[in-house]
Amino acid sequence: MTNLHHVELGLTDQDVLKMYETMLLARRLDERMWLLNRAGKIPFVISCQGHEAAQVGAAFALDPGRDYIAPYYRDMGVVLHFGMTPRELMLSAFAKAEDPNSGGRQMPGHFGYKKKRILTGSSPVATQVPHAVGVALAGKMQNKDYVSFVTLGEGSTNQGDFHEGANFAGVHKLPVIIMVENNQYAISVPVDKQLGGRVADRALGYGMHGVSVDGKNPLAVYQVMKEAVERARRGEGPSLIEAVTYRLTSHSSDDDDKYRSLEEIAKEKANDPLLLFEKYLMDANVATKEYLEEMNDKIMEIVDDATDYAEKAPYAPPEHALKFVYWEGDE
Repeated sequence: MTNLHHVELGLTDQDVLKMYETMLLARRLDERMWLLNRAGKIPFVISCQGHEAAQVGAAFALDPGRDYIAPYYRDMGVVLHFGMTPRELMLSAFAKAEDPNSGGRQMPGHFGYKKKRILTGSSPVATQVPHAVGVALAGKMQNKDYVSFVTLGEGSTNQGDFHEGANFAGVHKLPVIIMVENNQYAISVPVDKQLGGRVADRALGYGMHGVSVDGKNPLAVYQVMKEAVERARRGEGPSLIEAVTYRLTSHSSDDDDKYRSLEEIAKEKANDPLLLFEKYLMDANVATKEYLEEMNDKIMEIVDDATDYAEKAPYAPPEHALKFVYWEGDE
């Protein structure tokens, strides 16, 4: 990690410990979901591993009680910060009736939670960008003081929805922040076959601020995100943030990632954002190795509880598949 220090950013020791805790919780939940998938207990996993620093660093610059988020399918770190619980995430993974995102209708990772200001997402990539821009427009029209935050992968920036949403946001100077989590691969397509330049440089064409940042460093992401939030709240319009990181797993549990070499993956795992942030916390005398090990033990108890609760929870009755399809009177 760079020499950025959390105190210089206005963060306390407790703030950065909470950042790490959220990153670690996202990682341990994700790892458990892979085990459950391989055991045939849950149908699908689309992983956050390698993205946690970018997600949590950005989310910590937002106000969960005021701002809105339109996360994409990897954003477990973001939705945890915005109040989704491990049990709720596991209920979604198991497609149980209590799943707050969709009552078990949606695939795992397709978040949507009105009470938590989480806009509903879907499988077609980049569609969340115009939605987030629309929420920002509504806030501006109604003189409401909130920021809209949307995330997507770098491959999705080649979709029309991204360009149309970003251009509209730039024209109308809307309080929206678009963060692209550039993990180097759009499923099997490497970034040099997706883009002719940097994602962040596209901001110039939309008349907005653009910046590329080390997505493996939560403090670096927090810094640029905090600046973007402050610009948005001052009425200075949108920002495009490119958080450069690496996907440590295959694209999803259905993907055979032989398009990457084992040497490449091993090199990137040595720079795992969790390991880098652990080192920072210990070097900065914020935490000892023993303290972090105890935190991991407590998190594993939470993951075990979430798994047990969701596995035992009931599925929705089959006839509920027809709910919310046809009008049901006053319901």
